[in-house]
Amino acid sequence: MLRRILVLATTVLIAGACAGCGDTDDWVLARAATGWAAQYATAENSSYSASAGPDALRLDWIRSVKGEVGAQVALGSDHYLAVNGQTAAGCSLMLWENDNRARQRWCTRLVQGGGFASPLLDGFDNVYMGQPGLVQSFPTTQWVRWRTPVIGMPMTMRFLSPGRLLVLTHLGQVLVFDAQRGTVVGTSLDLVAGLDPRDSFRGLDDCRSGGPDCPVAAAPAFSEAAGLVVAPLWEPGADEPVLIGLRYRPGQTPLLSREWTSDAVGGGPLASPVMSADGSTVYVNGRDERLWAINSDDGTAKWSVPLDYLAQTPPSVTPSGLVVAGGGPGAQLVAIRDTAEEGEEIWRRDDVTPLSTSSLAGVGYTVVSDGAAEGGDAGMALAVFDLGDGHTINRYELPGGSGWPVGVSVGQDGRLVTATSDGRVFGFAPA
Repeated sequence: MLRRILVLATTVLIAGACAGCGDTDDWVLARAATGWAAQYATAENSSYSASAGPDALRLDWIRSVKGEVGAQVALGSDHYLAVNGQTAAGCSLMLWENDNRARQRWCTRLVQGGGFASPLLDGFDNVYMGQPGLVQSFPTTQWVRWRTPVIGMPMTMRFLSPGRLLVLTHLGQVLVFDAQRGTVVGTSLDLVAGLDPRDSFRGLDDCRSGGPDCPVAAAPAFSEAAGLVVAPLWEPGADEPVLIGLRYRPGQTPLLSREWTSDAVGGGPLASPVMSADGSTVYVNGRDERLWAINSDDGTAKWSVPLDYLAQTPPSVTPSGLVVAGGGPGAQLVAIRDTAEEGEEIWRRDDVTPLSTSSLAGVGYTVVSDGAAEGGDAGMALAVFDLGDGHTINRYELPGGSGWPVGVSVGQDGRLVTATSDGRVFGFAPA
């Protein structure tokens, strides 16, 4: 009798403990790493991190990929970093230990030509990276998890929802992948007609400059709040590129459909678009030297403000609506507040030249021109600046860095990584 009572009591306790339990299998579905998962940090391309970044740093390590780097370094949830190099021989895709003086975990060689795209890291440290004609994923070892042919070079990839991966190639093929299996979900969407599936290198050389032979020359932005993918598109024979909006409807057919096409941006968009935190607004550089805010519902213009320089990298956006304009040669450090009715310039620094997109994490980080270096060339420095008024908090030289910078990646552990196009990668730790 006592044994029966104990069994009944145990059953009641277990039932009570699991009364609120549900299916929790979704934890195994891949999501973006909580570090700087890919170029421009988030699926919205915001270049924003909720982690509080340090305002005092120390240079921890310097490494070279022995080639060129054309996209930001990706930082995982823990201490791994992934970098896409363009090298004459040997490895090109590399996974390093950020907290161990960039000790190499593994590396592999990819088909070259897609240096403008960054790797994407998920929360399990799996790496997603494309090469011309192929998209593939690697586990924490260098062995391939899966690989699938595509038409063109995949731009930096994004997660649309847990386990669903957006792949948009430079030739305008759009696909949704099962991130675990590497299989295509639904059907592909072609933004450009008459694609030759055998020629994934066509127009690659025009992607870096955003020229007409590269139909999709920059990474798309995705807003889960709006269920919208936004990308630039230069259609064959067109005088200038346009913005397009693709609606994402999970569980429906088709998964992705073309919602709108917008020619509102003066001269056409340049560099990647950026979505606001609530998904209502798209921020993008115009080739007319203005920053544009576009309504995500229909692609119409909300407002634009003059920058008085050609921003060649995307703007950065905080959830509160602070926009730091993009960088490039001749750029200025400019902050704009989106008031919903207009873009209000709140401060401008014309005494510094930000060469990269600013990364925002409580403070701002950007790579700036640093006067004359050895040999008479302009050097570069990592600048830490205040988001309230733009004043410089700290400045750190990038020894031997040459070419142009690819941006600053901010880890949730307070470590920062930046790189220059000559292949030098710099790791900073909190001072």
